[in-house]
Amino acid sequence: MLGSDAATAAERPPHADPAPKTQSTATVIRAAVVGTIVEYYDFGIYGYMATMVATLFFVSENDTAALLGTFAAFAVAFFLRVPGGIVFGHIGDRYGRKTALSWTILLMVVATAAMGLMPTYATLGVWATVLLVLARCLQGFAAGGELGGANAFVSESAPARWRATQTSMVNSGTYLGSLMASLVALGITSTFSEEQILEWAWRIPFLLSVVIGVIGVWIRNHLEDTPQFEEMAENGETKKLPVVELLKTSGGSVVKIIMLGALIVGGYYVASVYAATYLQTEGGQTSSAAFLSTSLALVLGVITLPISGYMADKYGRKPVLFAGSLAAAVLGVPMFMLMAGGTLWQAVLGQSVLFICVSVVNGASFVVYVEMLKASVRYSGIALGNNVTNMCLGGTAPFIATWLIDVTGNSLAPAGYFVFTALLTLVAVFLIKETKGIELPTD
Repeated sequence: MLGSDAATAAERPPHADPAPKTQSTATVIRAAVVGTIVEYYDFGIYGYMATMVATLFFVSENDTAALLGTFAAFAVAFFLRVPGGIVFGHIGDRYGRKTALSWTILLMVVATAAMGLMPTYATLGVWATVLLVLARCLQGFAAGGELGGANAFVSESAPARWRATQTSMVNSGTYLGSLMASLVALGITSTFSEEQILEWAWRIPFLLSVVIGVIGVWIRNHLEDTPQFEEMAENGETKKLPVVELLKTSGGSVVKIIMLGALIVGGYYVASVYAATYLQTEGGQTSSAAFLSTSLALVLGVITLPISGYMADKYGRKPVLFAGSLAAAVLGVPMFMLMAGGTLWQAVLGQSVLFICVSVVNGASFVVYVEMLKASVRYSGIALGNNVTNMCLGGTAPFIATWLIDVTGNSLAPAGYFVFTALLTLVAVFLIKETKGIELPTD
């Protein structure tokens, strides 16, 4: 063996570059997860603090109108996710996954910190509302390039037999971020009086984003890009306009991604961000009880995700996706009935079951996105498809759910929206091919 190594060394040109270092699985996953934690903490904390934000920035004689204004600003950010996804998808497919992911996390932290520092309506009037909406727009633009890129990054570094499992761990960052936001909101509402919160304590959750964001920026700056991208770049196979190439060659895959993501986007925001408000307005729960229920549901979601990924690696992507979306469609209305029942155990059970259904689908979906797209348009394709779904079904979910109750007078109306997203995903399951065990497509 020693002689063989010596011979190999002798054959190597004297100034040849050393063999590339391989990043550990833990390093890759940690770098991807930290960004999704920041993204979903920042998005989640705005939703969980919605009733307070409504009081501070959307002054109205009608509480429902103020809350609708708050959720409208929540939705606006999702419209910026599409152009953000196109821009960062271009950067990720043309110049590298690492470069794009470093910028997304930095911009997200800046936007959220700005929210925590800005004056309220009482100080600046309507301009405070304008500044809040602009900060939300910057959040949305940055978020557009985060989750899709993180999943592409991990999937391109994972072995085929563990690809779904490792990709599902990235998505655990989305739940961990929301869980952190829920726990922080719970801590704020439990520790401070309503007067203290409205006066100054509401700023704390937004400023905390800076801490985890700085850590995330440091971790990502020390990454190497994925082997598949580096090989593609070395061979000159990157595209000048990845999104144009994507629409020419993989438009059908983007449509399938949009449909397949309906439940994990629309259903997610109904079962987490909106549910925290629903439990207070329709379920008769205190804010602390609502945040406790949401936190428990998120914990179960974090546990479910890698289990779902493992099952997708073992039995296939389609069986897992089918089971999760079918369960969501069947259980949506009964679980909302429980959540409106008035007791804490009903709230926890109803919300947790909804969230587990979403998690089962989430754990197996992003790996399918990756496996449907070739390397040169993968970042752009996931970002575009996922962000269109977020724009249409995610950001609007709390607004539509609140509006449905207001229009129909039926407290169970949001359940119809949740079931609708589940049925869209269920239809998409029949349109995709099984991709378990395949090699990632190249050009």
